[in-house]
Amino acid sequence: MRLAEGQTAVVTGAASGIGLAMARRFAAEGLNVVLADVEEAALDKAAEELREEGARVHARVVDVSEREEVRALADAAYDTFEGVHVLCNNAGVGSGAEGRMWEHEVNDWKWAFAVNVWGVFHGIQAFVPRMIASGEPGHVVNTSSSDGGIAPLPTASVYAVTKAAVVTMTESLYAHLKAEHARVGASVLFPGPHMLRTGLWESHRNRPERYAKERPRKTPYRSLDQWEAAMRAAGREIHFTPVEDVAGTVVDGIRADRFWLLPPSEHSDAQIRARSRSMLDRAEPTYLENFVLD
Repeated sequence: MRLAEGQTAVVTGAASGIGLAMARRFAAEGLNVVLADVEEAALDKAAEELREEGARVHARVVDVSEREEVRALADAAYDTFEGVHVLCNNAGVGSGAEGRMWEHEVNDWKWAFAVNVWGVFHGIQAFVPRMIASGEPGHVVNTSSSDGGIAPLPTASVYAVTKAAVVTMTESLYAHLKAEHARVGASVLFPGPHMLRTGLWESHRNRPERYAKERPRKTPYRSLDQWEAAMRAAGREIHFTPVEDVAGTVVDGIRADRFWLLPPSEHSDAQIRARSRSMLDRAEPTYLENFVLD
């Protein structure tokens, strides 16, 4: 798909991190940008920064787990800019689950699925029919993660399961768009290949009361800085991918109509090969051995 000035991109989870980097890159390409996020103060700050850089911006507070709020976002985007050409279903949260899967609180799963899975589905339903009906080129990018989208991460199983669901949802969307001969493409994004400095580590700050934890955590939440310090103290070197690089991967992938937005990585490639070999051999999942919980 050719990106051109005057087109419009909608990005959820756009107040910081990957979402803001994508919005900034789309604006640099001349696109109008619609920013959606659950954090009003951060959203207002992001929108003002982009406007100061010359971008045409519409910002709206949206909880993507709520279908009607996403539908209202679509109405606002079309009312403001008369069309949508790129949709990035990017909003996501962790879960805060502790212990073994059978010990998890149900609300940990409900909240993660509400945002990470239902949020993507709500975006597809609210925008894709209009994008198809316009007859113009369009593209949908759904954010997954290598932690689940490529290989499950048992130490963060709730998050991993939701991100695996996003991959399958996007594969299905791709097939449905092809069957309709639509001019709308689809991609699944695996940000990376290294760690990312995003607000995902502190996503519990936006956890709604309806999904509140039922009992206190056994251990306090750790920020990314605290986790990084612990890793370095243990002698483990940590590498980070700039969110701007992720945004570049998205733009390049849209232009190339590429489905798998997966940066080159020996680690990811090894995981993919190991998982495929395990399935083809009908063998135990040996690719999980490094993640077995004590």
